[in-house]
Amino acid sequence: MHNPTKILKEIIPLTQNDCFTIFAREKQSVDYPLHYHEEIELNFIMNAPKARRVIGDHMGETDNLELVLIGSNLQHGWFNHQCTSKEITEITIQFHPDLFDDNLLKRNQLSYIKNLLQLSSRGILFSKQTASAVKPLLLKLPQKQGFESVLELFTILHQLSTSKNYRLLASNNNLHKIKTNNYGNSRLEAVMEYLNNHFHQPINLADIANIAAMTEVSFSRFFKNRTGQTFIDTLNEIRIGHAARLLIETNLSINEIADKCGYNNMSNFNRAFKKRKQCTPKEFRETYTDFGTKMFI
Repeated sequence: MHNPTKILKEIIPLTQNDCFTIFAREKQSVDYPLHYHEEIELNFIMNAPKARRVIGDHMGETDNLELVLIGSNLQHGWFNHQCTSKEITEITIQFHPDLFDDNLLKRNQLSYIKNLLQLSSRGILFSKQTASAVKPLLLKLPQKQGFESVLELFTILHQLSTSKNYRLLASNNNLHKIKTNNYGNSRLEAVMEYLNNHFHQPINLADIANIAAMTEVSFSRFFKNRTGQTFIDTLNEIRIGHAARLLIETNLSINEIADKCGYNNMSNFNRAFKKRKQCTPKEFRETYTDFGTKMFI
């Protein structure tokens, strides 16, 4: 039984230079804790009937084909429940909310995709017919690369956007959506840009307060009020996100990765990583390399 009060913020190591990430894997269970992230997610699950699906304030059972589009910061999770299958296929695609520029979405040909992305804020469950229709494209996507894979993703989204057979899952009261901060503040934007560009270097509160032209005490209060978390928690969040990507994409040792992400102490790195990913860096790498393929496009 999952704990509905524990909702994890997942940091997906997708940079602004990437279009999307795709994770394809064979698994023996569908236990995935309740979590949220800024990226929009398309999740396809095959051969996992009677698992439990939680999207916002919606709870339901999966069929043997499951295809859901989940909007930015919408809490979601899947749990074994009454599913007994041990041969489950899952393909997860995650992309930035701004992958499609607002000006592009104004064009007539993109109106359906614009509507699709807007509806995803409530979670969209597509029919078995729609899931079956895009299934071949989804299964082939992990084999494609570069621009071809981007075009294929756009084709999949277009096909989904023209489907009439779907169901909106979460209620329209926004209580199920995690509130996030659009910074809208030049001081905070300058701080976040600095953290994202210099996370691999030693950074202390005095440095950051200086960038914001504030005292340390004033900056700490300002940062917590604006972001909902401390400067140290935010810095660790950024560092662990980059570490997760290096664990997936490279053969660097865990020591090397810790160093590249600003940790000169392995116990601090392991502790910070486990706090955010609920597993050690070693376990995280093994999960991705043993049970699936993850690519950044």
